[in-house]
Amino acid sequence: MRSPAAVGYDGARVGQGSCGKGDGTWARSGRGARRVNNLVFTALVGASSLVAGFLGSLTGLGGGVVIVPLLALAFGVDVRYAIGASLISVIATSSGAAAAFVKEGFSNIRIGMFLEIATTLGAIVGASLAAVLSTSVIAVVFGLVLVYSAFLSSRPRDEVAPAAAQDPLAALLRFDGAFPGPAGPRPYKVQRVPAGFGLMAVAGGLSGLLGIGSGAVKVLAMDHTMRIPFKVSTTTSNFMIGVTAAASAGVYLSRGYIDPGLAMPVMLGVLAGSTVGARVLVGARTVVLRRVFALVILVLAVEMIYNGFSGRL
Repeated sequence: MRSPAAVGYDGARVGQGSCGKGDGTWARSGRGARRVNNLVFTALVGASSLVAGFLGSLTGLGGGVVIVPLLALAFGVDVRYAIGASLISVIATSSGAAAAFVKEGFSNIRIGMFLEIATTLGAIVGASLAAVLSTSVIAVVFGLVLVYSAFLSSRPRDEVAPAAAQDPLAALLRFDGAFPGPAGPRPYKVQRVPAGFGLMAVAGGLSGLLGIGSGAVKVLAMDHTMRIPFKVSTTTSNFMIGVTAAASAGVYLSRGYIDPGLAMPVMLGVLAGSTVGARVLVGARTVVLRRVFALVILVLAVEMIYNGFSGRL
């Protein structure tokens, strides 16, 4: 594969042409571009990924919503290779955090394993579509998802969903549970399981197509549709996204869209950033952070949509 040293870099975009057809060329090069060596390129990507992971962990949407457009817009990396690198980082961050959340009693394993059927199938379909769709189409879809993510990120969320009647399917599958609270376990009841299952298939498809954790759609499915408390839904989602990303990454790897030279700094940066962000989140003013993050990804959304329609990606 072409190394970062062979890639032209002009400080804002790597070039004008398009590649990424599984031939090992994951960035674009153009006239007037100056070259950087492997160390500088890796350091730049790693630092950017650290910031992306930090911002993503503060909102629960994950670093993928920042790192993919950042790699495509600022570094000129082909969208498919940016997605492949992002999927590797999603697997790493999910694996690290999921164990802690399960141990603390927040994640609902039964719900996670059931919904994983939908997300995994959706992820395989989405990853397969990414190989045949043009990068411009992927960029526009990504931008629209970012707009919705910005909207959700700016909205306040209830920690505990209001009480509701028993759902027969949830009772049959024993999905109802409780999570730790300051005054002891806090029970909750799961609602509208079929609708949540369908939305999770959509979330998996977007994860495979765009290389993100699909936090926006999973929030819609688990928080708003299934009425699962925020802490339970986010921790259960974190438990799920590693498996979803692994299913997608297998398709990307088989088509040559995962380059270790790009995936390594992205994975390490996002992993470090998400770890720091998780610690800062405890004492941070989340309302302000969510609004700032919403503004950032809204700007990225406009850029992705514009560049997608203009054919620059």
